[in-house]
Amino acid sequence: MNRIRLTMSQALIRFLDNQYIEVDGEEIKFVEGVFGIFGHGCVVGIGEALQENDHSLKFYQGHSEQGMGHAAMAYAKQNNRQKIMAVTSSIGPGALNMVTAAGTATVNRIPVLFLPGDSFACRQPDPVLQQIEVASDYTVTANDSFKAVCKYWDRISRPDQLMTAAMNAMRVLTDPADTGAVCLALPQDVQGEAWDYPEEFFAKRVHRPGRRPLSPGAAQRAAQCIASKKKPMIICGGGVRYSQAGAELAALAEECGIPFAETQAGKGVLAWDHALNLGGLGVTGTSSANAIAHETDMVIAVGTRLSDFTTASKWNFHNPAMELLSINVASFDAYKMNGEPFIADAKLALAEILPALKAAGYQSSWGERPAQVIEEWRAENDRLYSLDDSEGLAQTKVMGLMNEGGVAEDAIVVAASGSLPSDMERLWRTRAQGGYHLEYGFSCMGYEIAGALGAKIAAPEREVYCLAGDGSFWMLNSEMLTAVQEGLQIIIVLVDNNGFHCIDNLQGSQGIPHFGCEFRYRDSSSDRLEGDYIPVDYATIAQGAGFASYRASTSEEFAQALAAARAQDKPALIDCKTARKSMTGGYGAWWRVGTPEVSKKPAVEKAAREMKEHASQAKAY
Repeated sequence: MNRIRLTMSQALIRFLDNQYIEVDGEEIKFVEGVFGIFGHGCVVGIGEALQENDHSLKFYQGHSEQGMGHAAMAYAKQNNRQKIMAVTSSIGPGALNMVTAAGTATVNRIPVLFLPGDSFACRQPDPVLQQIEVASDYTVTANDSFKAVCKYWDRISRPDQLMTAAMNAMRVLTDPADTGAVCLALPQDVQGEAWDYPEEFFAKRVHRPGRRPLSPGAAQRAAQCIASKKKPMIICGGGVRYSQAGAELAALAEECGIPFAETQAGKGVLAWDHALNLGGLGVTGTSSANAIAHETDMVIAVGTRLSDFTTASKWNFHNPAMELLSINVASFDAYKMNGEPFIADAKLALAEILPALKAAGYQSSWGERPAQVIEEWRAENDRLYSLDDSEGLAQTKVMGLMNEGGVAEDAIVVAASGSLPSDMERLWRTRAQGGYHLEYGFSCMGYEIAGALGAKIAAPEREVYCLAGDGSFWMLNSEMLTAVQEGLQIIIVLVDNNGFHCIDNLQGSQGIPHFGCEFRYRDSSSDRLEGDYIPVDYATIAQGAGFASYRASTSEEFAQALAAARAQDKPALIDCKTARKSMTGGYGAWWRVGTPEVSKKPAVEKAAREMKEHASQAKAY
């Protein structure tokens, strides 16, 4: 057996550079590059290996460890999980800054490889700079924090351990049912230690996760379950997107007259104007989707994790005869809500179930009901797009101006938190595959700008827009500098409404007065944050970072700014001053929150009673 003497870091980079994935017969290079911020815990180890020119991995300089983790996640998401980036940092705070991004990736089932530096394995210089010492367990370091948010975790305490760790990392990263964040903690001394690695470890390796088919007889059984019901509906989840099963879902829906609703991850698989597309479902959903959910007697959940926002805290399905049929490659998700589980790839499963339904001559009994509610919703969508500016530019009008000819038809829009995901899922009219990019599994504030960067790296030929609130902007805007550095034109539409108004709305809905959610000066008389709103010039901030910048407080100004930003060859930001409370409201859904049962405020106690009443009507599990 031929061997090559390399440091552990050099071996890791060489290994990553030769990993491929096969999807439907096509070989795709799996690891495309590395985001990194160098510190003493990685710069002379993995940093030295990346500096060499004996690999093809592209290095991107991050400016926040969390931000570069989000960018790597967005890159993988935009590539339908068929390509990934690794992310590396120093030990201590640099590593811990990536934990949030790891959690975001795992919740969303997106593969990201985290390579944080770690304390010395030999322990000779302990405590090294940035090292956390746990007196009761000296094996614990800051990197143990990743265990709670990763699908696979390992620490490379000897250079020869890399081989099993790297193979396990690839096993998880390429597994559609078990993917998410993977963490390989790299002690800084071991990064530079050499070992004679077998040459075969660095050979081109093609991972073939394949597509899991339905078990024998399952398609017939699923068809019988569906055919026993009169008014089924489909939930199109992210698994439909990643399986690239849009055509199969459309065929089943059209052939059998079954309307479908979308999750945040599944939105955009089929065009917004498909005749059976009900739009978003649940708390951030449309009146059309929620009306059908209230009436349905069969939910066909395809590739969805059935989050509380999708199911309206398991309250949305009012028909006592409703049953759940779940198609999912992950058994963990397929068993939720007492569903009848069909563990299979969405594309294969839908393609196999449809012939069985056709053979039975099945047609739903919905009649014109889906078309009726869809028409009603589209009229409401048009109304929200056309709201005037009597009290300031409406947030919904901004989306209308963008969506109705303001951006390219195949543009990618990225958002993540606050009230924008509600408005986006309800109002954004997706026209092209991969054009809708929302992180709403973790609802991670700060994902937006970094996510737009990752999406642009994945699809440099497409326009990429980031819609972010002022609250999210302050959470994390560091990767604006990376966009400037790389010459990548992302356009940030910064919706400034002076605060965290999504949560302010929630607070008010439960009978609690405004408190702590708006961006105000402290009032000297009350000693609370109840003074005037804090004026911020975000255009100037962006200009200082090298962005083209624009200001808009009217529809006309926004349209002009958007056109000017699109004409730029560098990143741009539109400082968009919107009217507070100009986002969409609820449309027939409920969301459970921990409302106090005892309060000095009667409105709060009333909200608590209503919460208990709704909870009693919801599914128990």
